[in-house]
Amino acid sequence: MKDAECVIAWTTLPADGDAVAFARTLVEEHLAACVSTYPHVESVYRWRGKMEQACEQVLLIKTTIARLERLRERVCQLHPDEVPEFLVVPVIAGNASYLNWIIESTTS
Repeated sequence: MKDAECVIAWTTLPADGDAVAFARTLVEEHLAACVSTYPHVESVYRWRGKMEQACEQVLLIKTTIARLERLRERVCQLHPDEVPEFLVVPVIAGNASYLNWIIESTTS
């Protein structure tokens, strides 16, 4: 079942971060098949006991379970935050051709 092999990970970057360069690195290194960027989201959160608000960018990263650990390591290396957001959701269904493309694109 190809669906179970694919996941979507996401992270955020500061509004002034270079999301395209970040995404290109992940795709060039075959850690992601595709990274979609969404600029200008507002995040409200508590950090070190204090309420914070920041304008950020969201990056949706399409990859496979097999590449997930290396992807997480690389995101942490590239990310400017002390504790980067890195969340993963499973793909439970999708276009079989697209899922195959994700798998092929992340095989180095």
